Amino acid sequence: MKQKNYNSYTVGQIVAGNFDAAKVFSRYRIDFCCHGHIPFAEACRNRNLDPEAVARELNELQENANGNAPDFPGWLIDLLIDYVLKIHHRGIRAKGPQTEALLAKVTEVHAKNHPELLQVQTLFRDSLRDLENHLSKEENVLFPYIYGMFQAKEEGVKVAKFHCGTILHPIKVMEDEHSHEGERFERISSLTNGFTAPEDACASFRLALQQLKQFEEALHEHIHLENNIIFPKALELEKEQTA
Repeated sequence: MKQKNYNSYTVGQIVAGNFDAAKVFSRYRIDFCCHGHIPFAEACRNRNLDPEAVARELNELQENANGNAPDFPGWLIDLLIDYVLKIHHRGIRAKGPQTEALLAKVTEVHAKNHPELLQVQTLFRDSLRDLENHLSKEENVLFPYIYGMFQAKEEGVKVAKFHCGTILHPIKVMEDEHSHEGERFERISSLTNGFTAPEDACASFRLALQQLKQFEEALHEHIHLENNIIFPKALELEKEQTA
């Protein structure tokens, strides 16, 4: 198979084209969601990585691909939003409180020897609070309008302009909030040594870190889908509707 040159792509575009690439980027803590607009080589250098070495891993991944990764870019925008709502919004609301409760118990027991848990607990609690506000804005303002634009296109009619002129404004707010969450979880990862359990960690401590890592991974997919696929599709749809 011909080796792909990634230097003309952003990290977000690479993951959009092959979601399995997220595994490589996540391992190296390359942010493909909040900073998906960054060119591949630059993103590698920002992590003190050799772009050619990372590219080899991506090409090996492509060669060994089994075709199980979802073709998110090929999905219609209404299906993408359905997926985000039913998988990610539901997941945050279901798994977030469970992880928060477990983290509270672990912090109560282990904070004396691991004071960083107090910061992690606060960061995660604040994240759930801010995410709930974020999800509500998507569900009540942005997504209904995008659904409306899609339906109007399907029916061959025009939709009324967004109440503040263009969806670019709420999208920018959503992207800014995504960036803030990405930075918050980067801090949580740093405090927990990449969600690595210390030697004296009990089973609950290890489980809490595992759940935090899974929450972050799901959040990364959520942000990637919106920033790199849904929002660009929505802006293009708006352009067609207002042409």
